[in-house]
Amino acid sequence: QVQLVESGGGLVQAGGSLRLSCAASGRTFSSYYMGWFRQAPGEEREFVGVISPRGINTYYIDSVKGRFTISRDIAKDTVFLQMGSLKPEDTAVYYCAASIRFTTVGREYNYWGQGTQVTVSA
Repeated sequence: QVQLVESGGGLVQAGGSLRLSCAASGRTFSSYYMGWFRQAPGEEREFVGVISPRGINTYYIDSVKGRFTISRDIAKDTVFLQMGSLKPEDTAVYYCAASIRFTTVGREYNYWGQGTQVTVSA
């Protein structure tokens, strides 16, 4: 079992930055791919990016490439989503999730956090 808790959301102006954290507890956190998803009001959940278990490889959707960076601190069982050059369309609830394999499909993730709200004002 893995428990995930996100933090770091908030209100930011367009062009600003935020760093989200996802703290994990439970066994073998370092064995999981860690993904970030987001869901805007009235929209379906959207995959944002993923990092490999040892933090060597990352993958992002095109709309956030060059603006968002995922990293992980294995010693602290924490994954980060550094978001820069934020746009109003980035407004959403952001979730971290854990998967035993690389995937961009939400239903294939085994564990989820509760989400943290990110609001970007114009």
